[in-house]
Amino acid sequence: MSIDADALAKAAGGDGALKVARHLCRVELDRFTDEAGKADKLLVACTQEAPLFLDALEDMGAAAPEAAFVNIRERAGWSEAAKNPDKNVIAKMAALLNEGALDMPDASSVSMISTGIVLVLGKDDAALDAARKLADRMDVSVILEGGADVEPPAVMDVPVFMGNIKSASGRLGQFEVRVENFRPTVPSSKSKLEFTGLGEVGTSTCDLILDLRGGTPLFPAPEKRDGYFQPDPGNPALVMEALFTLTDMVGEFEKPRYVDYDPGICAHASSKIVGCSKCLDICPTGAIVPNGDKVKFDPYACAGCGLCAVVCPTGAAKYSLPGGDGMSARLRALVGTYLKAGGRDAVLLIHDDVFGRDAIALSARHGRGLPGNVLPFTVNQATQVGIDGILLALSLGISEVAILLPPKKREDRNTLLNEFGIIDAITEGLGYGAGRVRLIEADDPDQLEAALHDVTVPTAIPSGDVVGAGRKRSVLRLSLDALHRKAPQQPDEIALPAGAPFGTVNVDTDGCTLCLACVGACPTGALKDNENLPQLSFSEDACVQCGLCKNTCPEKVISLTPRLNFRDDAHTAQVIKEEQPFLCIRCGKPFATQASLTHLTEKLSGHTMFQGPGKLDRLKMCEDCRVVEMTTNEDNPLAHGTVPIPRTTDDYLRERETLREKAKQDMVKKGLTDGEA
Repeated sequence: MSIDADALAKAAGGDGALKVARHLCRVELDRFTDEAGKADKLLVACTQEAPLFLDALEDMGAAAPEAAFVNIRERAGWSEAAKNPDKNVIAKMAALLNEGALDMPDASSVSMISTGIVLVLGKDDAALDAARKLADRMDVSVILEGGADVEPPAVMDVPVFMGNIKSASGRLGQFEVRVENFRPTVPSSKSKLEFTGLGEVGTSTCDLILDLRGGTPLFPAPEKRDGYFQPDPGNPALVMEALFTLTDMVGEFEKPRYVDYDPGICAHASSKIVGCSKCLDICPTGAIVPNGDKVKFDPYACAGCGLCAVVCPTGAAKYSLPGGDGMSARLRALVGTYLKAGGRDAVLLIHDDVFGRDAIALSARHGRGLPGNVLPFTVNQATQVGIDGILLALSLGISEVAILLPPKKREDRNTLLNEFGIIDAITEGLGYGAGRVRLIEADDPDQLEAALHDVTVPTAIPSGDVVGAGRKRSVLRLSLDALHRKAPQQPDEIALPAGAPFGTVNVDTDGCTLCLACVGACPTGALKDNENLPQLSFSEDACVQCGLCKNTCPEKVISLTPRLNFRDDAHTAQVIKEEQPFLCIRCGKPFATQASLTHLTEKLSGHTMFQGPGKLDRLKMCEDCRVVEMTTNEDNPLAHGTVPIPRTTDDYLRERETLREKAKQDMVKKGLTDGEA
């Protein structure tokens, strides 16, 4: 590819000249080592030969600089646009270089240890054949489901059992498989394997599972469960691929902790009343489960799709690959450099590092390559970018965002399309027009080229300097304010579709008793009380439309309206209802609200305990005066007769002796003997 070093250096904004090589990885390798010896950090615009460069750095020992690699060839230089004088291509190269030069924070990780204990599940000889192929390197056991017709092996080199597999749990290194009717083989089996015993129920533990039964998998989204393999038993190539992979799965494995979860702002539930369950409903692997009023993430079961972070209204679930604010920093570097270098009509192409990378490479090698204005943006999963990332990109000056969805992710398209509906409502309401974000569902490079070359790019959005730091709500607010400031239309509010994470709370103030149950349930502090006055206020900017206030309200006077409010009052607490405290009619102490007393009086007016003059007035007294009034009233429900004096055994014995003495005295007076008496 042809590179104008001076133009590229100027576009990248660096303070030094860029060095251009023709065969850096071969006859010019000494140039690489010379530069490496002078620098603390080195950025090489080649990913194909990265292993060779890393070997050269390893030979340098402690003197080796920190090295990074970025691909500007398949993503920019190898394209139809690069063959013609195209300022967009130079700007894109500079943008890719500046993005690649960033130091990205690492995501935290979890460890999984496999000692090579494999459980093979099957129904026929295929399970035994697979087990034997693994037996030299792994510790293998086989469980055949009932009814299996299997010829006994000449040498029983792997233990074989019969059983009915009921369920499984766990992950790589810690699987548990529940088995019923578990029975060992009979050593004297002749024409087919026979099994002995009454059949037991138990659990088998293992590090890895090879499931060759066919049919229903043991886990949801089985391809995303580390350590679980379920190839089609009728496809020998897939079975062999699984066996090759299994033999390498011994040792300690690091897995990113894909999701950073903050339970403090989770809107799942309050006092066992459920508000939001979006992450629970969307998780394909079952890695998220309820945990009281919050949820619990299992990092070992998480496959990193990012859908939970996409649908989470509060940002409690944040995708953490890269860690921190790495995603925002990458977008700022990429888009900012491109526009500053004179690039126009920028289209952000979000793609993963497997299917998307390969599709772009094939298009560059055999087709037209990417258009000059298309900025490729690699992420771990194409499904991890939600409304916050897309609006941030638009606020930075991107004209259109396109997400290349791999074929294996097509089941997630509706989740993304729901997010797109919210974005379309916002951009159309601001006058930018709908259609600023779209899915590309291409199965081959030709379809990808058609989706990028044969379309009209929307008019550019004015660029803004948006930092985009913090969690989801912070990024959204900064991006929306930037878009609104330069919008062709600047409405005070925009109606949004149901499910949007913005909106207002409507309270029927006539029916509200200011019980403030909604305040206690609100996870974001959008609803507030006043410790000095019966008062309910609402900050719309903090509302995520989770519905906890609505579900908690005992009077059922709360409803939700999704919308985007750009007025200044959306950022501050607005009083919805307030009252002066009701004063006790006996002592004058403030103790309740007029609304709550009116509501209570209406409900209890027909109760038998409150019939008669003055009975309902007890409700208008504070807790102390109410007790005094009830205990001094003539019909005091607690009134009773004289309290009897407690009597003991001594009292009864003493009374008996007294009666005896009295009887003796009577006998004496009458002159009677004991016998006569």
